[in-house]
Amino acid sequence: MEGGPGHDPGVAQFLDGQILIAMPSMRDPRFERSLVYLCAHSAEGAMGIVINREAGELTLSDLFGTLEIPIGAALRAVHVRYGGPVEPGRGFVLHSSDYESPEATMQVDEEISMTATLDILHAMGAGHGPRDAIVALGYAGWAPGQLEDELRNNGWLTCNADRELLFGDEQAPKWERALAKLGISASMLVSPGGSA
Repeated sequence: MEGGPGHDPGVAQFLDGQILIAMPSMRDPRFERSLVYLCAHSAEGAMGIVINREAGELTLSDLFGTLEIPIGAALRAVHVRYGGPVEPGRGFVLHSSDYESPEATMQVDEEISMTATLDILHAMGAGHGPRDAIVALGYAGWAPGQLEDELRNNGWLTCNADRELLFGDEQAPKWERALAKLGISASMLVSPGGSA
């Protein structure tokens, strides 16, 4: 999952497939200490999924039960993620690219795709889904130029995605691990503004 446009927010470039790391100065409680995987980023705006927060106590067993989709025992206790504040009632599955729904899967890069239709949930419930997946409710969205402004104002850092950050089970340490990928510890970052 390497590749991507780098870390210089002053240059016009798109960050599809990168992870946004919320800076400690992020005051919006919906994004505090969040990691957001960017599924799409263009001149028209950006869309991503928060990957390190659970949607309360909601499990796949609860969600699949509500949708009346059979689910295998291995998935029942897996928590649904909080994907972001936009359309919180809509589900998204961020997953490895070994699964594809011809008309509904958006490929982000060679290894990661996103699907937002029930067919992937049926496949997962039957044991035929992707190797790696997270199911999230809602997403994070930015209007044209908004994300670029937030990057220029030191609201976010970016790093390359990896399997553990995207699909690992432990949510709490992911923010620190993403910073560590950049050689930064949380104690090095100062909450009040400033540029490094």
